[in-house]
Amino acid sequence: MAQISKNARTSSATHHFYCPCGGEIKMKTIFENGKVKNIAECEKCKRVERRPSDFK
Repeated sequence: MAQISKNARTSSATHHFYCPCGGEIKMKTIFENGKVKNIAECEKCKRVERRPSDFK
């Protein structure tokens, strides 16, 4: 039997982040001033941070 490569063995689990207010945090990509910026935004309270870990 053929072996599967280590790079093909990926888990499909997704990490969900939650804001202290109880809403789910979604990552968004914004293009402004000629640069691509990734931001995390809470769906419930609309709070915006740089990373999901900044909500703690």
